[in-house]
Amino acid sequence: MTDDGPLRVLVTGATGYIGARLTPRLVDAGHQVRVLVRDPDKIRAVPWARDVQVFRGDLMDPDTLEAPLRDVDVVYYLVHSMNSAGEFIQQERRSAQNVAEAARRAGVGRIVYLGGLHADSGPLSTHLRSRTEVGQILIDSGVPTIVLQAGVVIGSGSASFEMIRHLTDRLPVMTTPRWVNNHIQPIAVRDVLHYLIEAATADLPRSRTYDIGGPDVLRYGEMMQIYAEVAGLARRRILVLPVLTPRLAGLWIDLVTPVPRSIGRALIESLSTNAVATEHDIDAVIAPPPGGPTAYRQAVALALRYAATGEGHPTWATTSPTGAPSDPLPSDPGWAGQAVYTAERHTDCAAPADQVWRALQEDLEEDDRADTGKSWRSYPFGTGRRPLVEQQTDQRFVRLRTRTRAPGGGWLEWRLEPLGEHRTRLHLRAVFTPRGLAGQAYWHVLYPLHRVILAGALRRVSRRAH
Repeated sequence: MTDDGPLRVLVTGATGYIGARLTPRLVDAGHQVRVLVRDPDKIRAVPWARDVQVFRGDLMDPDTLEAPLRDVDVVYYLVHSMNSAGEFIQQERRSAQNVAEAARRAGVGRIVYLGGLHADSGPLSTHLRSRTEVGQILIDSGVPTIVLQAGVVIGSGSASFEMIRHLTDRLPVMTTPRWVNNHIQPIAVRDVLHYLIEAATADLPRSRTYDIGGPDVLRYGEMMQIYAEVAGLARRRILVLPVLTPRLAGLWIDLVTPVPRSIGRALIESLSTNAVATEHDIDAVIAPPPGGPTAYRQAVALALRYAATGEGHPTWATTSPTGAPSDPLPSDPGWAGQAVYTAERHTDCAAPADQVWRALQEDLEEDDRADTGKSWRSYPFGTGRRPLVEQQTDQRFVRLRTRTRAPGGGWLEWRLEPLGEHRTRLHLRAVFTPRGLAGQAYWHVLYPLHRVILAGALRRVSRRAH
């Protein structure tokens, strides 16, 4: 490894949850970053793609590893399958062996691996056993290796957090296996990134594993109740059924949440044992995050912050890859994140954009003076309170946040699209982020009204513009 100057770093798993957040931060730290991906097209639209060297390869194919590992100081091994089908254990083992051997031959200075936190004794789930074996293969490689073992990672897009989110959001009453009484030491994603980044340069006395975690040790059921409090939901009733097997629980999660069955089952199996740090030796190697480890309640609040904006699934056009790591990224799976419901209508106006904009402003001002109980802005969210102008851009876009007693957050967005000198397309979109099962029911019950209400508002502004 180099003593001074930037490190030459290779990231495997750069398109995954942790890798997509770590890679741009390594770039920002001044390191020379390479990424190994099976399909380079997957990162072509990512803003940091132009700042890294991209190699096409597969950990199962050792012939594709020589070039990306040449002259590398640090390898981040962030690959782990959540698939329960087939021979995934053998594939994980073979991938680790290939990287270990190729890294040793290339003279790599260090391997950093993110494994799973688990008890020192007792049976492990298939996935935790596989991750433990991968860590040991890398430790035995002859290349200096640091294995960081983390439990439930809290951040929007994390599979573990998304299961907590969707279960708690959707089920005011739930039946669960006994694992809800197991002890968990969750960790905020920003703290995981802190340890990973520092692991590249920390002084390692020897290759070994280190447990990392947040300051709280909680039962899984407590984690769901705290989530409910932070999200503004009523306390959840959790009924423990000892006969509910991991397989049945996986089917149940697949039924009531968008979490894929294979991922849900893998997570459930991993929760069948306590996941608490048994040592704190990491403190002698890497200093704690600035300000100390993030408390679970704060980590949940950070993970829910983006959902409160009602922006929906993010895009790279509006998202910084080095923004808050607890916020969602466009590369996160489609099933992750806060549910966002939308209804949109548009109409074409025979008037220039500036004239339509004036008509819209007049309508909004008149609406302020009118009986708000009859206002279009009272619908579809059922409020008589005046909405807040949250964003307004260049006489082309205005976003109103409704203030409502409805179970969720609501927005109305007007957007003007010039079609020529004397023609403008006027868009109106209703956005709703449900809070709990009541919020989802609220939206679906009102949904048939949206097209009628939005169309009426568009007609009124269009007539005023003519």
